[in-house]
Amino acid sequence: MVEIYVDADACPVKEETERVAGRHGLKIYMVSDGGIRPSPNPLIEVIVVSQGADAADDWIADQIKAADICITNDIPLAARCLEKDAFALKPNGEPFTKSGIGMALATRELMRDLREAGTVTGGPRPFAKKDRSAFLNKLETTVQAALRNASAS
Repeated sequence: MVEIYVDADACPVKEETERVAGRHGLKIYMVSDGGIRPSPNPLIEVIVVSQGADAADDWIADQIKAADICITNDIPLAARCLEKDAFALKPNGEPFTKSGIGMALATRELMRDLREAGTVTGGPRPFAKKDRSAFLNKLETTVQAALRNASAS
């Protein structure tokens, strides 16, 4: 059974994830270090981890299996999920891939160094309506691919 794991702290697409997962009857784990309201939806389980760097990421990486889906902006978490043959999507719908994750990790480190040196300031562009739409479309196609992969194994 395919399950969806959401790195829920500051995730802007929780409702969209619930909508797509509901169409397919998929369980969702909303993982956070607090501040997430319980959902009346029986397919959603809120997991509250201890506060601390990477506690939610560690929980997700420990639980996720092949063909499951992780929703996250966290590149190292996405890499850990891909290592387990799971899918990983950004909230804007952009997929993390095995062929691109090395470059994403390297770019992340470069940008961190540039920010620390003061060369680069600011963060990512604001989340937009088109990002939400792209996410809905990509999550639907990813769920379909995950279900095919799960039934093939």
